[in-house]
Amino acid sequence: MILLLFILAACTDKGSQSNTITVADLSDREDVILSTITDQAFVFDFNVDSEYEEVTVKMEKYEFGQLVEQSRNELTAMVEETGSIVFSASKTSDESNEKNFYIGVGGKRGSVSNMKADKEMVDVKNMSSVWGNFSESKTFEEGKEIVLASIGYSSSESGVSSFNNDFYDNMEAHMDELEEFDIALVLKAEFAK
Repeated sequence: MILLLFILAACTDKGSQSNTITVADLSDREDVILSTITDQAFVFDFNVDSEYEEVTVKMEKYEFGQLVEQSRNELTAMVEETGSIVFSASKTSDESNEKNFYIGVGGKRGSVSNMKADKEMVDVKNMSSVWGNFSESKTFEEGKEIVLASIGYSSSESGVSSFNNDFYDNMEAHMDELEEFDIALVLKAEFAK
């Protein structure tokens, strides 16, 4: 996973506007690598002014719309000018309901990552799932969280719909969408000076 962060960090667009985050434009090869080792993966490129020093990336887990605090996965990393954020969910085996979630931040000087195993993903492999992320470049301000991506799992027999695009711009106004899922994961980032 660390090697993948270095590869993806090298693809960061250096000509982009400061204090922005965008969905990374991955090559076919990078897509194949990610799909081989993960169920879902999200990669974002960021550009920051020199006064920004760190980014905190966190995954929040919700069950039927309620935050499950002990399942939070968080990583804080130093940043400088350009870098990438990677979030992925491992494939599950037939023998285990455990799912591993990885968060990584990479840049010019290297990368940091962490993994959280979630043993509570009961029958998730038998559920319908949807995933998505914001669709356009976002600018950010210090101290304000940005909703980057989501994964939803549902056991509903009537199907499941994906998150509304407005969810990524104003999650608080769309919390009811989380109630539609047995389990929902939300990835957020916050940059600090």
